[in-house]
Amino acid sequence: MEDLLEILRSLHPDVDFETEEYLIDKGILDSMDIVSLISEINDAFEVTITAKDIVPANFNSAQALYELIQELADEE
Repeated sequence: MEDLLEILRSLHPDVDFETEEYLIDKGILDSMDIVSLISEINDAFEVTITAKDIVPANFNSAQALYELIQELADEE
């Protein structure tokens, strides 16, 4: 989880990603952030986030994103 938080903080150091649960709904993460996140997560965690995974529910919080990463890692 700490690796994911570091990636998120590199995009928006002013956001408390440990408690924020509406990253997409509040517009904290935009489409360019998502593209950057996907690339960094794919490299850091050796998973592949596909188009079907790119839904707001998976990106609204660090916890949701981490759960997605764990699910993808289990599939590979």
